[in-house]
Amino acid sequence: SAAREPYYEEVSAGGTGHVESVEVVYDPTKISYEELLNVFWKNVDPVDNRGQFCDKGSQYRSKIFVHNEEQQQLAETSKQQLSQSKFKKTPIVTDIEPAQVFYPAEDYHQDYYLKHPVRYKFYRTACGRDQRLAEVWGQAALH
Repeated sequence: SAAREPYYEEVSAGGTGHVESVEVVYDPTKISYEELLNVFWKNVDPVDNRGQFCDKGSQYRSKIFVHNEEQQQLAETSKQQLSQSKFKKTPIVTDIEPAQVFYPAEDYHQDYYLKHPVRYKFYRTACGRDQRLAEVWGQAALH
């Protein structure tokens, strides 16, 4: 039988080999790939190889998925620059890999922070996300 798309619950439980991720479609006339990389880095903990914040497991590790050689080179360069400046003592564990098939999560999980703002804010606070980002990047990164 043909393989089916994984369900969000299966991916978030781990064991499927998939990674929970966000697909970003952008207009390069409005924002550059380098700017997207800067936003990405400031929203992850690039030195945690166990996952992100309170979500632990290989399905939650930070990764950058690239679509071409230019994106690969720009992502590698930005990672190297951070390794030589901000993260000299702690290695960056964010992997950079070729993009594969992207499976959107079910509708109820799309724009979760908009549909369930109170739950999302509680999760974000209880998980220590903002606190950890401030530790990693400084308070200015949160604004």
